[in-house]
Amino acid sequence: MFQQTLQQAVQLHQSGRLGEAERLYAQLLSQRPDMFEALHLMGLLRLNQNRLDEAIGFMERALQVRPDAPEALTNYGLALVSLDRPEEALPVLQRAAKASPRNAAVRSNIGGVLQKLGRNDEALAILDQALAINPRDAAALTNRALVLHALGRIADAVDGFARALAILPASAPALNGRGLALRALNRHAAALADFDSILRDNPGHLGVRANRAAALWSLGRVDEALAAYDAVLAADPGMMEALASRASLLWTAKMALAPALADTERLARLAPDRSDVAGDLLHLRLYAGDWRDFESQKAALDAGVRAGKAVADPFIYQGVCDDPADLLACAKIHAASNYPAQPPLCAPGIARRDRGPRIRLGYVSGEFRTQATAHLTAGLYEHHDRVRFEVIAFDNSRREESPMRARLEGAFDRMIDITALSDTEAAARIAAEGIDILVNLNGYFGRRRMGVFAHRPAPVQINYLGFPGTLGVSYMNYILADAVVIPPGEENFYTETVMRLPHSYQVNDDRRGLMPAPSRAALGLPQDAFVFCHFNYSYKILPDMFAVWMRILAAVPGSVLWMLGTDALFETNLRVAAQAAGVDAGRLIFAPQLPVAQHVARLAAGDLFLDSLPYGAHTTASDALWAGLPFLTCRGRAFAGRVGASLLTALELPELITENMASYEALAVALARDPARLAALRDRLAANRSTAPLFDTAASTRAIEAAYEAMMARLAPV
Repeated sequence: MFQQTLQQAVQLHQSGRLGEAERLYAQLLSQRPDMFEALHLMGLLRLNQNRLDEAIGFMERALQVRPDAPEALTNYGLALVSLDRPEEALPVLQRAAKASPRNAAVRSNIGGVLQKLGRNDEALAILDQALAINPRDAAALTNRALVLHALGRIADAVDGFARALAILPASAPALNGRGLALRALNRHAAALADFDSILRDNPGHLGVRANRAAALWSLGRVDEALAAYDAVLAADPGMMEALASRASLLWTAKMALAPALADTERLARLAPDRSDVAGDLLHLRLYAGDWRDFESQKAALDAGVRAGKAVADPFIYQGVCDDPADLLACAKIHAASNYPAQPPLCAPGIARRDRGPRIRLGYVSGEFRTQATAHLTAGLYEHHDRVRFEVIAFDNSRREESPMRARLEGAFDRMIDITALSDTEAAARIAAEGIDILVNLNGYFGRRRMGVFAHRPAPVQINYLGFPGTLGVSYMNYILADAVVIPPGEENFYTETVMRLPHSYQVNDDRRGLMPAPSRAALGLPQDAFVFCHFNYSYKILPDMFAVWMRILAAVPGSVLWMLGTDALFETNLRVAAQAAGVDAGRLIFAPQLPVAQHVARLAAGDLFLDSLPYGAHTTASDALWAGLPFLTCRGRAFAGRVGASLLTALELPELITENMASYEALAVALARDPARLAALRDRLAANRSTAPLFDTAASTRAIEAAYEAMMARLAPV
C-alpha cells in the first residue's frame, strides 16, 4: 500500500504535478513520519519549489533515518548551496562522494562548491576525477570551465564550455559561462550571441539579461544597454549587479549625474558593505557639489581602509584623503582583490639583451587620444633617442580620428592595439615583443590595464604619470617622481622603488601652440573685476576648500570665481553654498567645457588660479601656466596635492607655493589687492616659460631616459 502510493507520488512529481505529489507525500508522512523516501522526496519537492528552508528541514529528517544515503546527502548539499551556505554544503557532499565513490555528478557538485569557496586548484582536481569516471558529464565540464575562468585560464575555459555544449547544446549554465569568458577575452559580439541563445528559450532569465546588457555596453551600444538594464531592474529592482552597472553606465557613458547618483544611493542602502560603494557614492556627491554629511562619509571611508575593507577605489580615495599611509593601504586592498600577481611571464630583475644595444620601451595607455595624458606626453615619445631606444605603444584607447591621434601614431616606432585582448593575451603579446621597460600610464585611472602588468611581461615595470600615488603591488618596480611630490624619507609609503627626476616629474609638450585669448566679454566675465579661477573637475572641490575661496571673495570686493561647469546640479548646489557663506551667487561664473586648445587660450583671461587640496590641479595646472595665468598652490601631504608645488618649483616661481591654508588664503587676497606685484609675477611666468625646466620637453626626455638606463643597469645580466 505504502509503496503503491509512493510510486504514484513520484510519477506526479516527475510529471510536474507538484501539488498532487505533495498531498501524497504528506499523506504518507502522516502515517509513517520516519519514512525515508517520503521525507527525502518531500525535501526534493520543496527544493524544486525554491522553498529552501523547508527543503533543508525534510532532508535533515531523512538523514536522521539513513545518515549515509548518497542521494539524500547530495540533495541536502545542493539545498545548502542554494542558500549560499557553501562551507556547510562541502562536508555533506564529501560524505555523499564517500558513500557513492563512482558517482561523477557528486564530484562535479563538490567541484562547484570548492570553486565558490575560492579553492580552485582543489576544485580542478576533483572535477578531473569526475570526468575520469564520466567524460561526457556536461555539468562537470561546465564546472571545470568555470574553475578555469576563475584561475585566469580564460581561453581554456572557453574550450571547456564548448565541450559541454557539444553534449548539451542548449545548456544555459554552459552558454552563460562561455559568454562571460568571451567577455573576459573582449569578444563581446560572440558573448552576446551566447546570451541571446539562452534568452530565446528562457526570456525571463534576469541574470543573463543583465549579462547581455553588459555585452551591449562593451560593444558601444549604450542606449540599448541602458534600456536592457532598465528592463531588468523593472522586473527585479533589487538586483544589485544590474543596479551598479546601470549607475556606472549612466555616469561614465551618458554623463547623467542625477540618475547615476540616485542609483548609487539606492545601491548603498541595499548593500552598504558592497565593495567600493561608499567611495562611489561620495565621489558622485562631490561631482554634484552635494556636501551633506561629508565629514561622516569621509570618516567612514578612512575607518574602512584602516580596517582593511574595500570601501573605495584608490583613484576616488585620492580625492578626499591626504594621508600617505591610508592611500597606500587603500591601494593594497584594491590590488589584492582586483589585480593579484600572476605567474610571471618574465623573470623580474633579469635583463633581456638579445637584440642589440637598444632598450625596448613599451608604453601602455588607454588614453592615446585627445586626452590630458597624451597632451603631456606626445613630445616625450617624439624626443626619445632612437639610437638608444625603440619605442612601442600598447594601445587600449577608444578609437578616434583626431590630430592628436595622428600625431601619436607618428611618434611611436609601432603601435599595437590591445583593446580586444584579454589581460593574459595582452601580457603574452608584450612579452613576445621582448619589451625591456614597460610603463603604466594609467594605474588606477581611466581605461586601466593593471591586469596586464600583474602577469609581469617585462623585467622592469614603471608607474608613471596617470595615477599620482602608489599602486600597492609587488610587480611594479618603480614610480617616476621628483623631490617635491615624494620628498626623501617618504619612500615607505610606496611599494615601488622611487626614482626621482631632477626637476618636475611631469613631462610637458613644448610643441603645442597657444591661440589668442578671447575677450572677457566673449567669455561672460566682468571686464574690470578680479577673476579668480579654478578649472579642476568638481570632485576635487571639498567643502573646506570652497569655504576658503568664499572668504577670499569676501575679502576682495567685486571679485569673481570662474569655474568649470560640469553639471547643472553642481552649479545649483555651489550657488546655494555661496549664498550660505554670505557671497552673492552671481559671483560664481561657470565656464562650459571646450576643446583643449580653446580652453587653454581662455585661461589667459583670468587673474589668479586657485589650486585645491587634497587633490590639486595636474595637467590643468600646466595648462594655466602655459597660458600665462599665475597659479597659487598650497603644498599638500601626499603626491596628488603636491603636483602644483612641483610644477612651480620647476618653473622657478616658488613664491606661489604656500605651506598652509592660512598662508594660501592671505596670499590670494594680497595678490588681488596688489596689481603691480601680480603683474610682475605674470611677467616672470612669461619669461620663465621658455627658459625654466618645466616646459623643456627635450631636457625632460633626457632625464627620463637617464632614469630608464639606470633601471636597466641595475638588472642582473643574462
